[in-house]
Amino acid sequence: MLNQDVKEADIGFTHEDFAALLDQYDYHFNPGDTVSGTVFSLEPRGALIDIGAKTAAYLPIQEMSINRVDHPEEVLRSNETREFFILTDENEDGQLTLSIRRIEYMRAWERVRQLQQEDATVRSGVFATNRGGALVRIEGLRGFIPGSHISTRKPKEDLVGEDLPLKFLEVDEERNRLVLSHRRALVERKMNGLQVGEVVLGAVRGLKPYGAFIDIGGVSGLLHISEISHDHIDTPHSVLNVNDEIKVMIIDLDAERGRISLSTKQLEPEPGDMVKNPDLVYDKAEEMAAKYREAMRRQAAEQAGELVDEPEEVYVEEEVAVAVD
Repeated sequence: MLNQDVKEADIGFTHEDFAALLDQYDYHFNPGDTVSGTVFSLEPRGALIDIGAKTAAYLPIQEMSINRVDHPEEVLRSNETREFFILTDENEDGQLTLSIRRIEYMRAWERVRQLQQEDATVRSGVFATNRGGALVRIEGLRGFIPGSHISTRKPKEDLVGEDLPLKFLEVDEERNRLVLSHRRALVERKMNGLQVGEVVLGAVRGLKPYGAFIDIGGVSGLLHISEISHDHIDTPHSVLNVNDEIKVMIIDLDAERGRISLSTKQLEPEPGDMVKNPDLVYDKAEEMAAKYREAMRRQAAEQAGELVDEPEEVYVEEEVAVAVD
């Protein structure tokens, strides 16, 4: 049995040697690393985390989640083990600062990029509005809906708390830009029940020099000035008024851009009827639309026939000299 009174000098291993050995096997932590740690103390404005460093690392309350946290107990439990992001180098006391928010932030951007690639429709409640549009949260990230992409008759300030279907317009983590469209989500949903060549009833909601915006069942379509009549018109105001109820035909559905293109020109029995007698155009709308669809069907068949009728290239095998008879 070893003598308990043996001095350090007799053993040949000092406290300094032991400290040096600890340093040799000490983990080196760098900002940006993700490490596993265990919560061993919850404090009013943060938590102490054991990640295997000499000094317990500190997790401030503002770094506990991508969402607002008022009390650490809302998101953490004592002795819980999980991943942490190293936010800063050791301070003068040898303590590292950690973050959960940064991990959630990176994963949230990864998720919204995936949703954008899938062209998914997401839902979110509006939590604030400003002069430019409305603010929502997607996967914990703050997103912006431009006013031009909000498709509702409600005043913007009345949208707070309302749950909206949304499509992604821009996902840019580097610039911290997450832009969404309510209009495009509605148009896509509406488009599922619409067809090119279909006649729909709509109401004029706005007039611009380049055309009229027509509300068709809660979504807006554009009746371009060139599609109002075969006759030249100087301004849509000369033919249409705001709140007029009119019949229009769908000539294009662009789900990618969330646009519906409309026409009354294609419904004219005679060129210029929209200018001279719009009621006649509306009365004959279904009949003229049927002719339009038939013409489109014939055109498609002819184009397909041209492809089928193209002569096949005849391959003539060339005589090749062989080395062996």
